[in-house]
Amino acid sequence: MEHKLLLVFFCLLFLSPLVSPQLDYKYYDATCPNLTRIVRYGVWMAIANDTRMAASLLRLHFHDCIVDGCDGSLLLDDTSTFKGEKNLLGNKDSVRGYEVIDKIKFDVEKACPSTVSCTDIVTLASREAIYLSGGPYWALPLGRKDGTTASDQNGILAQLPSPFEAFENIISKFTSKGLTLKDLVVLSGGHTIGFAQCSAFKHRLFNFDGSGNPDPSLDSSLLTSLKSVCPNQADSDTTLVAFDPASSRKFDNSFYKTLLNNGGLLQSDQALMGDNTTASMVMDYIKYPYWFSRDFGASMVKMSNLGVLIEQKGEIRKNCRAVNHY
Repeated sequence: MEHKLLLVFFCLLFLSPLVSPQLDYKYYDATCPNLTRIVRYGVWMAIANDTRMAASLLRLHFHDCIVDGCDGSLLLDDTSTFKGEKNLLGNKDSVRGYEVIDKIKFDVEKACPSTVSCTDIVTLASREAIYLSGGPYWALPLGRKDGTTASDQNGILAQLPSPFEAFENIISKFTSKGLTLKDLVVLSGGHTIGFAQCSAFKHRLFNFDGSGNPDPSLDSSLLTSLKSVCPNQADSDTTLVAFDPASSRKFDNSFYKTLLNNGGLLQSDQALMGDNTTASMVMDYIKYPYWFSRDFGASMVKMSNLGVLIEQKGEIRKNCRAVNHY
């Protein structure tokens, strides 16, 4: 009985304040009962073939949701008459995992034709990627529809946080979506898995703020190491470096420990230690890893509810890369 009460308590703690009335936890129970199993297997296979894919699926979900809401618009390919988001600044050579979503969608369509949106598949895939990497599992309300258009270049630049911009700007981009400072700190913890290209932080090694000198806040031994991996040459721009070298394949709280030691690769990540409020949250997540797991699941649900399309406001694409033709 005690275990059942605890389960109810945690469900209420995690989910009740965050559930969108437009979505439903049992949305596909009758129409596609094996959906979670299909998505999990697809993600498991993808990670088995490429361990970086867990972080990539999380990034894909974030880049889709933070720009005009979770509508699968990022998945759309360019055509002769349509310009999508994939090849625009902020996404090109940065977001990946489209083929994984294609494969999962193919398998879902075989089991449940014209039933599950690409947006819900992306949302579920990001959760499974975290779970299969040793992270938390959270219940997801479903029923999102796919958008039939995409954001333009200006829309992406105005909404997508950049590792190069001022911390205040990043906070503003989060709060404009209804996300809080806490959500920013928590979701930044997703960098416990994955890699950054040298181009995302090279300015900190050689020419910080146009000074011609490295970022003084960067740990000196890390600076030396990074300079050897990312020399000041254009051909090193795409070289990959782990955000969290201690556990780049395991979802845990050790990313925050790198910030404590001035080891954050991105200027925007290390900035979390430059603000008293966010620094205090970082310290809490270092001390209490359970808090991070709990709060990460809650923030992911919150993010996945941004700007969702329901009922007739969207569609269920047959092909995630193109809108349906009626």
